Amino acid sequence: MDEPGFAWRDATVAIVGLGLIGGSFALALREKHVCRKIIAVDRDPETRARAAATGIETAAALDAIAPADLIVLATPARAIIELLPRVGAQARAGAIVFDLGSTKREIARAMRTLPAPVQCLGGHPMCGKETAGFAAADANLFRNAVFALTPLERTAPQTVARIAALVETFGARPLVLDAERHDHIVAAISHLPYTVAAALMLVAAERARTDDLTFALAASGFRDTSRLAASNVAMMLDILLTNREHIAALMRAHAQAENHLADLLARGDEDALHATLERAAEQRRALFQNQKS
Repeated sequence: MDEPGFAWRDATVAIVGLGLIGGSFALALREKHVCRKIIAVDRDPETRARAAATGIETAAALDAIAPADLIVLATPARAIIELLPRVGAQARAGAIVFDLGSTKREIARAMRTLPAPVQCLGGHPMCGKETAGFAAADANLFRNAVFALTPLERTAPQTVARIAALVETFGARPLVLDAERHDHIVAAISHLPYTVAAALMLVAAERARTDDLTFALAASGFRDTSRLAASNVAMMLDILLTNREHIAALMRAHAQAENHLADLLARGDEDALHATLERAAEQRRALFQNQKS
């Protein structure tokens, strides 16, 4: 795709995996009339039927990606890693392989084995829903979302620029960083919150076993803080296992913070407890005030 005068409007885009993210990517391409042709590959016949009903061309076999200028891998991270050798065998010279996995380091390692004529780039849109599947897909899912782009050493600058321009047409905000840094950051702001919500739900459910009024008293605070525990478990398990070192370290740091608060509370150290909680409150208020400004 190094030809002069390249334009997305002339390109064929193949998307492998029509879940929430892949389906939303396909719908955004169609709604914005970004490219000449979209080919959506998914093994599930019901999913293909849903996509076809929206006017998207579908296929069951991976060889449908062969003519594509851009191949978007939108399956879970471990499935992407397994797919990459087959994708490399099918991709034409000059094609871009672009993944949308939630973790990047292990995928980047696997991408390094792709044939040299194939360009490759990692991506992760920082958006989503608790509901999964094409039925939940939304052409506007990426609007105003940060879209992380994680190039490899072999990724050409023009490839990064072209993908950045593409996601900008969806209303997303591209942010370029390396795969290791991405995984370290999202472990703190995306993956740890899930494990905290899951632990909270397990603790509350255990309390409910001995007191049947527990959930009768649960209101918006509990609903909001436990929301992520309802996320798709298969998807989250894939994320946890492909970023386990960073997440496990942060889970231990979180446990230490909880233990510190518990010690202050047990001692009745009101001044220290107030100072610690106020610091957290100030950091939270500053973060979202900055995002509004």
